[in-house]
Parts: sequence; structure tokens; C-alpha cells
Amino acid sequence: MHQFKELLIWQKSRNFCSEIYSVTSTFPNDEKFGITNQLRRASVSIPSNIAEGSSRNSNKDFSRFLEIAIGSAYEIETQLLIASDLGFIKTEKLVLIINQLDEIIKMISKFKSTLKI
Repeated sequence: MHQFKELLIWQKSRNFCSEIYSVTSTFPNDEKFGITNQLRRASVSIPSNIAEGSSRNSNKDFSRFLEIAIGSAYEIETQLLIASDLGFIKTEKLVLIINQLDEIIKMISKFKSTLKI
């Protein structure tokens, strides 16, 4: 069992979640139940799955939750690109956020590869 609060991947993904909430607060109000909600839910999913997976008794189970977290990250990337297409987010901000997301994906993947399954 891992102490999730000590994992850098959990800390960074938690901070990233706050960033997504901040960015989506500027989206149009009529998107509150659309892409805003989708992005927020997916961003919450990353640290949540890391935390839940860390409580599992086997590294195999933990690895599965890390896969789900990575899936949520790719979901976020797709939704950010759509938000950019719709003009909800500026290209400069999009690039910064996707760079953060790429770093988190790489960190989770690397951590996942260290688990002895």
C-alpha cells in the first residue's frame, strides 16, 4: 500500500485539477453542464484514481487505477482541444496546460512501470 499524499504524481495531478477549475471558470455559462463539467470531472478523476488505487492490496490493482488515471488525462486533452476549437481557451494557455498534462502522464506511466506486478 502506498501513501498517496506523498506521491508526486498525486500532488501534481491535484494541482492540475485546480488549474482546470480555474480555466473552465472563464468558459461560457451555457457550457456549465457541457464541456466545463466534463473537464472538471475528468480532472478530478486523475488524483482520485491515484488515491483509490494506492489503497489496493496489490500492485496489479494499483496499476489498473493508474491506467484509468491516464485515460482521464487523454480525455482531458481531447476536451481541451475541442474547447480551443470552440474559442473557449486561447492557444497560449492551451499549450501550457497540455504541457502540464503531458508531464503528469509521463510521471504516471513511469511510476506504473516501477510497480512489480
